[in-house]
Amino acid sequence: MPRSPVLLLLLLLPPLALGLGLLGAGGRRPDCGPCRPERCPAPARCPAPGIPARDECGCCARCLGAEGASCGGWAGARCGPELVCASRAAGAAPEGTGLCVCAQRGTVCGSDGRSYPSVCALRLRARHAPGRHPGHLHKVRDGPCEFAPVVVIPPRSVHNVTGAQVYLSCEVRAVPPPVITWRKVTQSPEGAQALEDLPGDHVNIAVQVRGGPSDHEATAWILINPLRKEDEGVYQCHSANAVGEAQSHGKVTVSDLSTYTAPRFPAPHDRM
Repeated sequence: MPRSPVLLLLLLLPPLALGLGLLGAGGRRPDCGPCRPERCPAPARCPAPGIPARDECGCCARCLGAEGASCGGWAGARCGPELVCASRAAGAAPEGTGLCVCAQRGTVCGSDGRSYPSVCALRLRARHAPGRHPGHLHKVRDGPCEFAPVVVIPPRSVHNVTGAQVYLSCEVRAVPPPVITWRKVTQSPEGAQALEDLPGDHVNIAVQVRGGPSDHEATAWILINPLRKEDEGVYQCHSANAVGEAQSHGKVTVSDLSTYTAPRFPAPHDRM
């Protein structure tokens, strides 16, 4: 015998009512109970870089983990907004704990001209910056901020004899990556200073550039082999990108091997 619509409705009412009871009034969890701030644990303020927030019941203040903080575990530590709790490698932390990482990975450039490892790190900086106001610090672009070349390690001057092998090197930081060239500072017969691009026609000179050793850095070398008397002079490491340029100099001094006399150091018995 087919069931009437009224009977079907009566059969559905108990579970429906039970489901509503699980949500509680206003969508709150039934185990939260009334909010009593005086019973909340102290302190209510979070030491930086903790992120202040409300607990699951929306009552007591608690600290959420910033990027790089531990999460999970028996204490149930949670991550801040836009962060996720990622599991760590085995043995790196107690069992059941993870690490708060930014859901949006990648370096970003802030409106203050600084590069941040993630947009979460930028927003954390904005949250704790003194005298902040809405929008005072925001993301300008994905990727690191652009800046003109900076010579981190300039070329060092060297002195050697003809026939030897010498090299100069320099390290440069820049975003976007710089173009690095070597030039020799020369003088015209009239005494005017000029720059000669290297290696040019010099069969004894080689130039090499590679990235590193750190992020946004490049290293350049100039190798002279064999060294000749006419190679003596000032060498310029020049770097440039779309933002600007920089240069630094090193000097090569050459002594003729046929007339060179090595410095004599006194023997131990001469010092007596």
